[in-house]
Amino acid sequence: LRLLEAPTDPSDGRGGTAGLPGKMPAGRRTSSLRSGDKKKQKMAAKLPKIIFGTSSLGNLFSEPSHEEKKAVVEKIVAAMPTAVFDSAGKYGAGLALEELGKCLEELGVAPDDVLISNKLAWKRVPLTTPEPTFEPGAWVNLKNDAVQAISYEGVLECFAQGNQLLGKYDAKIISVHDPDEYLANASDDADLAARKQDVLGAYRALSELKAQGKVQSIGVGAKDITVIDFITDHVRLDWAMFACSITPYTHTAFARGLLKKLAKQGTDVINSAVFNAGFLIGGDFFDYRKVTRESDPELFAWRDKFNAVCTEFSVAPAAACVQFSFLFSEIVSVALNTTKPSRVKSNLDLAEAVVPDAFWKKMKAEGLIDIEV
Repeated sequence: LRLLEAPTDPSDGRGGTAGLPGKMPAGRRTSSLRSGDKKKQKMAAKLPKIIFGTSSLGNLFSEPSHEEKKAVVEKIVAAMPTAVFDSAGKYGAGLALEELGKCLEELGVAPDDVLISNKLAWKRVPLTTPEPTFEPGAWVNLKNDAVQAISYEGVLECFAQGNQLLGKYDAKIISVHDPDEYLANASDDADLAARKQDVLGAYRALSELKAQGKVQSIGVGAKDITVIDFITDHVRLDWAMFACSITPYTHTAFARGLLKKLAKQGTDVINSAVFNAGFLIGGDFFDYRKVTRESDPELFAWRDKFNAVCTEFSVAPAAACVQFSFLFSEIVSVALNTTKPSRVKSNLDLAEAVVPDAFWKKMKAEGLIDIEV
């Protein structure tokens, strides 16, 4: 399926690009560098170097108590001038949004003292089966189900429902959740073209919400960053979130080129899954796939060499992964997750960790990274 082809009929009635506020006219694909720099300064002032994910509040793989969840939120709020939480209707079929709102209210946090990002694409619906129909086995003891709703009308419904679940708080940062997965599930080229119109229709809705002053910024997040390339050919975004795409192990020429394209458009980049889903810091999953030394010996060989360089320079692997992001001026924030209050401060400290230039030069000499240092 050719994900990067332009939609065949932008006015097919499925919420396409006709009249899309963010659509870039021919010959004006990108902002000037000067306007991009001004916008970057504005967005960078709002986004801290570390933002916190909330999937654990939605019972991802475990079921922390409400008090345990509140303890994590409390630590984050206390540690930051303005905490930024990244959430989604898909997280626990809205449970993460619901828990986040309850925690913030119980802690007495004023709505203006927190920024909430809601990734829109999934709506809460009643649970009518023994377990939720989306991502079976991932979410623990949910009382609701969720259905996908990527379209102009669908994301507006997701936005309204999300704010309702948040209670007295509103999401001021919004995006479409994993549009790459939505496009990848197309059955054929005709279905792919129709789904592209759904995605661009969703962004028409997001652009309207921003124009109405209901949100501060709109963006995109994806693991398959070719979809970010496609979307930013049609829509002006404030930010883009890369996942599993800029790490010490993974940093293709395409990804680096996309960073430069986004910079010219004045679009900030948030980096996530900077540990390749935990593998680079000792986990058993690489980009959400279980791996072993037998199945993927080259991955483990790379990690062994990486750990040896970290030991030589007394650099924690986690610090190396986070600081690698900031070798790229286009990346302004890194998204991290934690289920433990005790790890909030250590996660924040990763943003200020000092990694000597000699470390990166050794990484380059060992063939572990493919950038100029």
